[in-house]
Amino acid sequence: ILVGSDIHDKTRDLYDIGDIAPGRLDGELNPVTLVIAACDSGGAAFEYLHLPGTEAAEGANMPYSSAIRVTGGTILFLSGTSGAPVPHSHPHDPTEFDHLDFSPQAAAERVMERIKLTVEAAGGDITDVIQVTRFVVDVAANQDAINEVMNRYWGPDHRPATTTVEIVRVAADPRFVFEAEAVAVIP
Repeated sequence: ILVGSDIHDKTRDLYDIGDIAPGRLDGELNPVTLVIAACDSGGAAFEYLHLPGTEAAEGANMPYSSAIRVTGGTILFLSGTSGAPVPHSHPHDPTEFDHLDFSPQAAAERVMERIKLTVEAAGGDITDVIQVTRFVVDVAANQDAINEVMNRYWGPDHRPATTTVEIVRVAADPRFVFEAEAVAVIP
């Protein structure tokens, strides 16, 4: 488990962001870096649960499971990420994002890579993610591209429990079309 200055050091190395304001992580969480809450109970076991009669839908383009039962492990809560650079200004300065590709594919790549790197920084891997809440602008236009990227990251045998919420805009910048928060259980 990373705490205090360990989070600062690992995050600085992970995102190549240099120093963060001193003291920000001495007893406080820094909302620009990793927000980690943990409960350690040993090794983890996952069981993917499906509603009766829905097992046949496995071949559909469904990037999620109905539910996942978890026993043991360390619970890791990830803050929402839109793929905005870390750190970035608060209040937000849109010029910091001008160099980014805002397509749904590029947005999903940045979000999933950030989730992957954050879980790895805590000692896990992408398949330890058990729950994702997705916030998507214009679901009809963007969801298929986002699903394609997410399915590639999860691989053929992993489908976290997922909720998609259609939103008007992402807080960081109206050009972003996707943000996600996640929960992982690390064995």
